[in-house]
Amino acid sequence: MPLTALEIKHAKEGMYADGNGLYLRVQASGAKSWIFRFQLNGKRREMGMGTLEHKTPVEARSEAAQLTAQVRAGIDPIEQRKQLAAQTAQAAKAAEAHAVTFSDAAGDYIKAHRSSWKNAKHAAQWETTLATYAAPIIGNKPVAEVSTEDVLCILSPLWTTKTETASRLRSRMELVLSYAKAMQWRQGENPALWRGHLDALLPAPAKVKKIRHHPALPYTQVAAFMVELKRVKGAGARALEFAILTATRSGEARLAKWDEIDLDAKLWTIPAERMKAKREHWVPLSAQAVELIKALPKIDGNPYLFPGDRDRKPLSDMTLTAVTRRMNESDDKDAPPKWIDPKCGDAIVPHGFRSTFRDWCAEVGHYPRELAEHALAHSLPSRVEAAYHRGTMLERRAPMMQEWGNYIDGAEAKGSEVIPLSAAA
Repeated sequence: MPLTALEIKHAKEGMYADGNGLYLRVQASGAKSWIFRFQLNGKRREMGMGTLEHKTPVEARSEAAQLTAQVRAGIDPIEQRKQLAAQTAQAAKAAEAHAVTFSDAAGDYIKAHRSSWKNAKHAAQWETTLATYAAPIIGNKPVAEVSTEDVLCILSPLWTTKTETASRLRSRMELVLSYAKAMQWRQGENPALWRGHLDALLPAPAKVKKIRHHPALPYTQVAAFMVELKRVKGAGARALEFAILTATRSGEARLAKWDEIDLDAKLWTIPAERMKAKREHWVPLSAQAVELIKALPKIDGNPYLFPGDRDRKPLSDMTLTAVTRRMNESDDKDAPPKWIDPKCGDAIVPHGFRSTFRDWCAEVGHYPRELAEHALAHSLPSRVEAAYHRGTMLERRAPMMQEWGNYIDGAEAKGSEVIPLSAAA
């Protein structure tokens, strides 16, 4: 028979059967709790069900009936409760891990190891490389979801151009991801692992052919350079100016045609056959580029913005290079070139201005990598990223190109004597 309310209220220290395997246990202190006793596979077991304060007799009896049914079905309710608790804990851990981003994990790793590093500069290098190259792509991604494709997307653009930086970056990502696995924030193989993984997908750093970069002018000097360039007469100088304003290759600018230009839309459409990637490319035109185009003379029968000396022919492929060489000439033969790349000490070349633009995007304009890469018509290394950014991004690139035009036509240029475009053409 079930215990009555009075029996429960006045029960003294001991165990009181309520039926169906349910017992009321009374401690010497007067505390009362429910116990479920059962026998399974020849073993007697006892299971706590909570206190009288938190579970009424009606609730306890209902739960005891369910537990009795489980025992009859051969299920051990104690073991089942342990399994449910483990599953709940595992689900909570999974939810917690999913909330930890790569940047979170990187920050925690640096914090945990900072004291073991020799100096603060080492920690700063860690933070800078991960923030510059990894964070824009996977910084906000759950560390549990970082994949080999993500790692390749980060490393591929750097592997042959900044091999040492890329190698250090890979090692640091590997350590962060190993830390995340040890913290149970992710499972499986480390996608940044070199031996037996990335070494099958990327050439060994020691064997990467060293690429000689085109000497480029620092972006801090480009406004002063433009002042002098505007003083140079001729179609070659205007073509170089146009190439700098549009961040295009020399050949793309040199072969630009009038029918490719839409001044109303401020857009230049370069056909696929003239592009390195063999895809049509759209270039938003800044006000400075539009002004330059409007000042150019049109020659009947010649389709090119920058006509050569021969009828219906464009400028030769060495014309823009010749312009930069002349700008570096001096009456003093022993004098060093004025316009040089300080990293290598060599005189600048027209193609280097694309690097100038790229550095400006990152360090002054603070534009994202994919936007600058689109402006330069570079192919994105990852198919996933390329598909995600398959649009031309014209709406975002137009303000960027205008800001670039403003920058290179900036305060230093404004304060100098500049020959009007119409007179310089």
